[in-house]
Amino acid sequence: MKFTYALALLMMAFSFGQPASAQIRKIPATVTDAFKYKYRNAESVEWKDKLSHYLVSFQLNGDKYEATFKNDGSWVSSQKEIVKDDLPSAVEDGLDKSKYADWDVNNYYQLIYPDDHFEYRLIVYKSDLNKRDLTFTDKGRLLKDKLTL
Repeated sequence: MKFTYALALLMMAFSFGQPASAQIRKIPATVTDAFKYKYRNAESVEWKDKLSHYLVSFQLNGDKYEATFKNDGSWVSSQKEIVKDDLPSAVEDGLDKSKYADWDVNNYYQLIYPDDHFEYRLIVYKSDLNKRDLTFTDKGRLLKDKLTL
């Protein structure tokens, strides 16, 4: 009895130790078809099952993207990695007027939504232990401020 219990615990430990990229279930054709329709020329496509939605990383015209699709295939949003020069001046002004003005920026992203509006996500840091995930409107207003690891 103790052996069976120990074996079960050991199997559970190994199953939880699987890499995050391991797929729990097959990506539905409705989701992959919706992705192919929206991003016909995508390359280096990698899917992740997040249970409530699917996350796909890919490259398009040399740019890095991530897109989120619901289980029914509907597109939720996309995120494109950008450089500082691609940032609207209003977003730069918003950062300069925020309490994070003297922080360094690690990454810049453009968030794209179905209603054709954009937001901008900046990962800023003061030290290795002090990082924030900031989201700005295209007009430079800070929408979200989250602690990140």
